[in-house]
Amino acid sequence: MLRPAVLGLLLACVVSLGSSAVVLENGMPILWAHTTGQVTDMPMQDGILTPDPWNYLQRMSLLRLTIAATDPLMGCMGGNATDSPLWGLALQLGWMLTSGRLADPTGTTTCGLQTGDTMCISPQSWWGCVNYFTSVLPFLSAAQQGFMGPGVQVQVMVPEGATDYCTTYTDCAAKYADPMTKWDAFFQGLSAETDPSVSDNEKKDTLLGLYWEAQTSSTHATAACNDRKTSYSTTEKNFMKSWLNSAEYVSASRFQSSLEKSRVFLEPLPSRTLQEADVAPNIADLSLEENNTLNTFSWLDRINSLLGGSLVTMWKRAMCTLETREKGRAMMEQLMMNPTEAMTNFISVVTQITRSC
Repeated sequence: MLRPAVLGLLLACVVSLGSSAVVLENGMPILWAHTTGQVTDMPMQDGILTPDPWNYLQRMSLLRLTIAATDPLMGCMGGNATDSPLWGLALQLGWMLTSGRLADPTGTTTCGLQTGDTMCISPQSWWGCVNYFTSVLPFLSAAQQGFMGPGVQVQVMVPEGATDYCTTYTDCAAKYADPMTKWDAFFQGLSAETDPSVSDNEKKDTLLGLYWEAQTSSTHATAACNDRKTSYSTTEKNFMKSWLNSAEYVSASRFQSSLEKSRVFLEPLPSRTLQEADVAPNIADLSLEENNTLNTFSWLDRINSLLGGSLVTMWKRAMCTLETREKGRAMMEQLMMNPTEAMTNFISVVTQITRSC
């Protein structure tokens, strides 16, 4: 493995090449080539896998191993090797790294900073905490379901002084029963024999339903991370709320978060943490696409608040069939690609879709 100084230089070069959020490097997630592709190459002690999820490369390795282990069962997702919805988790983690959101927000350490260990994920980072639930938990579930090999046991490392993170399948299942149960259901759904009379499109829709139930449950469990918000600006905290709320729309439509489709959604996200003075759509050092995305997120939040939370409810109700979910996914893509027009028509289109349910 390359030395931290070299990895830091590579990361700096990758970030400098982009005018907006950087989520890919040579067509793959950030520093993918430096992650582990074999379970046997992971740290091990007394026959137990002991990965350190507070190191970016090792956390990304958990996702890489999960993608590789499940890929043979993802045929209904499409003919490309990057069609699995799990790729979205890998790109999301890479965006958090390149945007500086995995670094220590308190300023008391150099974890994650260019002046320290750039591969360090701070246990004080709200983003790093939230991502723990969508990287470590699915890996532990996949291992429990046998995807990492027969009898493989895992105990992830915990930073000194951090007592609120689960470390084993049993520990996580006890502390966060609902997300672990739903990740189990997703991996079991992959392994289950399916009716040959069911079309690939229906199989895909069912698996994506299981996947998003697991991811949404993991996101809801991140209330455990709330204490870590105090070190961020009000603007960044508002973005955190918007980012979590956007997942409600995406999950209800059963978005297929493949590598390419996730790239479209992640590249317009802000490429740095937001400061108090930042006001979209007029943040000078962010791209037009980043400003538009922040503006769209804020618009969705405002409309939902004005409607007493009923916009999210209406959206979920509208996503009642395979056909309406396809329309919902198209609407979400439109919001990212052409937000002005999409925002103008959003409520009327959702109302129309709802009538077909």
